Amino acid sequence: MLPLLHLNRNIRTIRRYRSILGVLIKYGFGHFVEQLNIDYYLELGKRIVSLGKKSHDLERLSQAQRLRMAMEELGPTFIKFGQLLSTRPDVLPRDHIEEFSKLQDKVPPVPVSEIKDQIEHELGSPIEQLFAEFQPVPVASASIAQVHSGRLHSGEEVVFKVRRPGIKRVVETDIDILMGLAYLIEQHLPAVAIYDPVNLVREFRRTILREMNFSREGQTINRFAANFAEDPTVYVPHVFWEHTKETVLTLERVHGIKISNLKELQAEGYDLKELARRGADAFLCQVLEHGLFHGDPHPGNIFVMPEHVICMLDYGMVGRLGQGLKDQLIDLLEALLRKDAEQIISSLLYTGELTDDADLRNLRRDLQEFIEDYYDILLQDIKVGRLLAEFIDLLTHYRIHLPADFMLLTKALVAIEGLGRQLDPGFNMIGHLRPWIERLVRERLHPSHLSKEFARVAGAYSALAKTLPHDIKEFLNRINRNQFKIDLEHRGLDRLVTDLDRASNRLSFALIIGALIVGSSLIMQTNIGPLMFGFPLLGILGYSIAGVLGLWLAVGILRSGRL
Repeated sequence: MLPLLHLNRNIRTIRRYRSILGVLIKYGFGHFVEQLNIDYYLELGKRIVSLGKKSHDLERLSQAQRLRMAMEELGPTFIKFGQLLSTRPDVLPRDHIEEFSKLQDKVPPVPVSEIKDQIEHELGSPIEQLFAEFQPVPVASASIAQVHSGRLHSGEEVVFKVRRPGIKRVVETDIDILMGLAYLIEQHLPAVAIYDPVNLVREFRRTILREMNFSREGQTINRFAANFAEDPTVYVPHVFWEHTKETVLTLERVHGIKISNLKELQAEGYDLKELARRGADAFLCQVLEHGLFHGDPHPGNIFVMPEHVICMLDYGMVGRLGQGLKDQLIDLLEALLRKDAEQIISSLLYTGELTDDADLRNLRRDLQEFIEDYYDILLQDIKVGRLLAEFIDLLTHYRIHLPADFMLLTKALVAIEGLGRQLDPGFNMIGHLRPWIERLVRERLHPSHLSKEFARVAGAYSALAKTLPHDIKEFLNRINRNQFKIDLEHRGLDRLVTDLDRASNRLSFALIIGALIVGSSLIMQTNIGPLMFGFPLLGILGYSIAGVLGLWLAVGILRSGRL
């Protein structure tokens, strides 16, 4: 079993794997574990659960609630995985999305002595030499990192984001287990396999490993700072690189008011409508201009500084849109704003997100109905976040999968729009978005942009023309040398082979039992050999063995739930 799951052969990994299965079964997902054919671990998991008292309260909870509770019990990796899934409405139903959005990764703080050891080990000097002041009480404590405040010898106030000791090993172990489960899901649960669980886990691995590398987060912060260097309405905290490494990030401490603290903002004389406008502008600039946006813009991560300056904190989760994805997003938003169903379908076909065997007639009909539903709604009443969420629900129904960064963008946009309406009840994201889209469309039609695009396409075709003769020659040579191969993958047959093997084993057991009964019955008629209670001992022994094997077979069939 372990080689199949790509797990390290060590006691700690095996114990963690058993713990995960035990928690899943505890919260009512034993049938899911059984479908994956993890028989040995399933039995062990049942024994683990039977040691504790079962809670009848769980039976009244929904599947989404139970799964959220299981993730919280399983710890940081699964909480982060659930948070990632909460950004994927194309994978999970809405009730699961809403429930996973409640996942919190606030955990008790690590003792300050361990945090100091981590800093000293990473930066190579004692705390007293590194900093003039280090506050032992953490500002925040999460599953991946802990934040403390302090002061440098040069006088700057700073915050230290320190990775929790040992957390990387825990995360890597859990990711191995998640990857193994994802492979099993693809093999045994075809209804779930269409959502590509292996790639989901790979995306999660890439995301969480980047999030745990604070040097990369520092580089990301520098990119945001460079993008907004000429914008006086946005402030990005400074990174102190001499005190920053993979597990320690030292940032300028920003003093301001949380954007959700409306009473304090009003008491200080801030214009809430202006803050809503600047916050929306800053986010749309990140998305549509730079292709690099804050992935978690909740109110706790946004501060207001003097002169209505917006400052975003915590850049661990960010989204990235390359030029191709940005163009695709602009095309889709333009089509939605113009209520053009044909343009939406053309964009999806062009980008390859829509396959040729898709039900285009019904898709076109549903898109038209979707647009008409919003046609008569007043502009100020339309919520862009809700519109995009329903649009993605529609695409999901037709098995159209958009990139993960689009899903993250939708969630972030919902947060920004909600914050804007909290600051200004009359805030209108559609009216705010329209000028951006119109300006970007005009820029794409400008002769300078068209000439650059023409040069790019010409260069691509030129490269293709150079390599095409060689590729054709290599293709023909392979055919001539009988080295041309086509690999075919039979998906979903492993479960069939397992079931056939199990059925043949049960049939063999039944034949052996039948033969023992018939043979023992014949021996009973002969009265040959040693006797017990007046009957041949060999016949009694045969009946006994048949009875034990028959009972074993019956118990196995009953426990499998397949009579």
